[in-house]
Amino acid sequence: MSALAYGLAILETVVGQQDSGATFTDIVARTGVPRASAHRLLKEMVTLGLLSFDPEMGRYRGSLKLASLGAAVTAHFDLRVHAHPHLKALHQSIGHPCHLSVRDGAEGVYVDKIESAGYGIKLFSEIGKRFPLHCTAMGKILLAHVPPEVLHSIVAGRMKPMTENTITSRTRLVAELAKVREQGYALDREEITRGLMCVAAPITGFGEAVIGAISTTFPTYIAAEGGLDALVQVVRACAARISGEADPSRLAADGDGDEPAAAWPATDAPTAP
Repeated sequence: MSALAYGLAILETVVGQQDSGATFTDIVARTGVPRASAHRLLKEMVTLGLLSFDPEMGRYRGSLKLASLGAAVTAHFDLRVHAHPHLKALHQSIGHPCHLSVRDGAEGVYVDKIESAGYGIKLFSEIGKRFPLHCTAMGKILLAHVPPEVLHSIVAGRMKPMTENTITSRTRLVAELAKVREQGYALDREEITRGLMCVAAPITGFGEAVIGAISTTFPTYIAAEGGLDALVQVVRACAARISGEADPSRLAADGDGDEPAAAWPATDAPTAP
């Protein structure tokens, strides 16, 4: 790994333990960065003001300078700016956590999240965190609208099972994505977390290209009690409102999102271990 990669790994580890702070031992264990390199990089990042260090507790944390850099990027991320008020209104109307995401290569990235402090369920999601596409509702939305060759490259390897409900068959995934395109929304049926479901809908920009997705996460029993249809309706309506405000000159879709993934080989090829 390069020094830059080591530094990024250290930053991600420290920020991931922002509440408690990360010790030197934690950082080395979690990143695999050699001790000498970790010591040098940490010292330099503290000097540059990217990290703070508490000598009494022996713990590192992200600094205000680091937070301001992240805030500057976020403030100029137009999709998030356009979507946030609608996402907030959606959350207020349904009471469940709501998310906004985009695709970055073979993964999705959470770019906004609204969650009640007392919701009581710990979620996988964090702003900036990456997530798999094949087993999440937003991931299916993002996958369903890429060209076949892009889809093939993304799921050419092993589709990791997260629960017993995760789709790991390419044929099943293609059928699922076709259904997503037809119905205009996607579901995650306990495919990444047991006991939780998600509904997602696409955000479109110029030429109806999909530029992102929104979702809400809720306990499975809500669907069992007949509440799924109502959630699908409000999530789709929210996505439509965001799409209606999207400025094509600023909210440019990723070049891979112009055509749907309309075809896939009919048989399952073996996946890589």
